[in-house]
Amino acid sequence: MSFLLRIIIALVLISLLEYYFIKKVHRSVKEYFPGFPDKKLSRITAGILIFFNLYPLFLTGTWIYSTVFNTGRIELPRNFFFDYLLTYPFWVGIIIIVQSSLFFLLLDMAKGIILVFARRHRDKIRSIELKIFPFIIIGFIAYVPARIIYDYHAVEVSYIEYRKESLPEELENLKLILVSDIQADRYTNRYRLGRFINLVNEQDADLVLIAGDFITSTPEYINLSAEYVGKINAAYGVYACVGDHDNWAYREDNSKSIREITDALALQNIKMIDNGEQIITFKGKQIGITFITNTYVERISGSELSDLTGRKVNADLRIFLTHQPRANLIQQARESNYDMYLAGHTHGGQVTFLFPFINLTPTLIETEYVKGEFNIDGMMLYVTRGLGMSLVPIRYNSTPEITVINLSK
Repeated sequence: MSFLLRIIIALVLISLLEYYFIKKVHRSVKEYFPGFPDKKLSRITAGILIFFNLYPLFLTGTWIYSTVFNTGRIELPRNFFFDYLLTYPFWVGIIIIVQSSLFFLLLDMAKGIILVFARRHRDKIRSIELKIFPFIIIGFIAYVPARIIYDYHAVEVSYIEYRKESLPEELENLKLILVSDIQADRYTNRYRLGRFINLVNEQDADLVLIAGDFITSTPEYINLSAEYVGKINAAYGVYACVGDHDNWAYREDNSKSIREITDALALQNIKMIDNGEQIITFKGKQIGITFITNTYVERISGSELSDLTGRKVNADLRIFLTHQPRANLIQQARESNYDMYLAGHTHGGQVTFLFPFINLTPTLIETEYVKGEFNIDGMMLYVTRGLGMSLVPIRYNSTPEITVINLSK
């Protein structure tokens, strides 16, 4: 699918969603204030919509300009005013609209079911429904910004117990930390990086594994990311696999991106391993870690995957570390008798909408393993929520996470 087609589809979907939302708002206002002038209401909503949509309009115009005049990569303004007058209002507004509309749909469904049995009370039921809408909207106008602010500043530490019957006594109480998606950029700055790394160090880990994505894009954040990750303290080292965004410091030269990030990390005594293995000796016992590179840029071949996972490694604990929780990789790890499959990539959904019985996120289109712990026929799969952000410069109902895994029999 071409980039232009994606833009058109996205704009159409946003327009339809906003139309549905505005129609509900108009009907609700008329229910509470029957005498409110229609033209005045239309002007107010039009003004609000124009303000909230300045960001996609600016992006579309910039993209058209760069395409017509062949100016190359699009660079958005990097300043306080652009963020708080265009970027954040749009994303906060669209999340409020989507979140409210999901509950509007629930009310529509409930109304449809009730009307099957109470059609003669149709007008009364419709009136009750319209009077509920403002409470939903006001509730999310308060909740959405508050939750976004919370998820920007907060970091949760998840404590996981991994139990293995044949675990050697020497490996009991080994403390392993999994982090991912550091993604240093103008939003994940020194403030966020510093708080995150300090909290990692407070856990006093024996071993730290990082599931890729040290930057979001551009080479200017490589050294910043390496500087802060280099402050992690772990008695048996810090190791990482390659993530998607690690390829995109230089969009036109993925190899250069990986090379520069690998070198910057190496200066901080952190090994980023591109399809390889590492044996770590802990109190005389062996921990075997397989690092798999499987990203949007580079897919590992079936033969190389089989070769790396099929080797007879005499390890007391086997860990499969990769960036993405892909079904074929998970199956291969399970068939090769790994104890753990550790990944990141999903940001825990990053933008996750509240809905009864399920948390809805676009990430579900890509994988069912969005966040947390899963048991795959005895193998532990854990997908950590990471720290950074991509595509959307906010998190919503997806608090950053540090995962602490304690080993026991």
